[in-house]
Amino acid sequence: MLTFVEETCLLLLDEKGSEFLPIHPNIVECALAGAVLVDLAFTYRIDTDPKTLTVMDRTPIGEAMLDRILAKIGEQGETSDTGTWIKTLSADESAAIQQQALDRLVERGILEQQDKRSLLGFRRRRYLTVNGEAAREIKDRIKTLILSDDIPDPRDTALLSLLDACGILPDIYPGGEFKSAGARIRQLRNMDLVGRDVFNAVADIERAIVTTRAHGAY
Repeated sequence: MLTFVEETCLLLLDEKGSEFLPIHPNIVECALAGAVLVDLAFTYRIDTDPKTLTVMDRTPIGEAMLDRILAKIGEQGETSDTGTWIKTLSADESAAIQQQALDRLVERGILEQQDKRSLLGFRRRRYLTVNGEAAREIKDRIKTLILSDDIPDPRDTALLSLLDACGILPDIYPGGEFKSAGARIRQLRNMDLVGRDVFNAVADIERAIVTTRAHGAY
């Protein structure tokens, strides 16, 4: 199963997988930072309240990037809230998070790294889609979640909430098919489907992302 970070990174690529969608870099940074915290929340490594983000379990997950961020949060202790960690990870870690997510997608056989040099000798790195089914499957899951009345999967609900909090659903689904689905999206975000502790942590992460975006240059 892909991590939230990997799924988010994959959705930020265009349909060919060769270029990133034209989304403001700060929003991408928030999305990736939020995805890291959602991954840690869903693996019961962190918990949050309005004042602090707390490490509940320092046991490594087995994903190098997530384990590194978990250790970083654990070293600082309970001195920062979720919003502060969104800003910290967005500013200091987003490039590394994105690169490691891309590397893992290459390892999984979903993307292929391709390096080319221009006539001036500048290297350009692209990631070509090898397995387009992976991205289509994620998009179909989220689309089905929004447009149907089926009982939602907690993980899909969390991913939808993350994408909606970052305001990037229209970029991923440019056809405008969700314009009339605002009530359904709000309903899904308000469902306590993932257990009270994890749900509250995810909700705090989403609020922190929205606040960070509101005070950023978007």
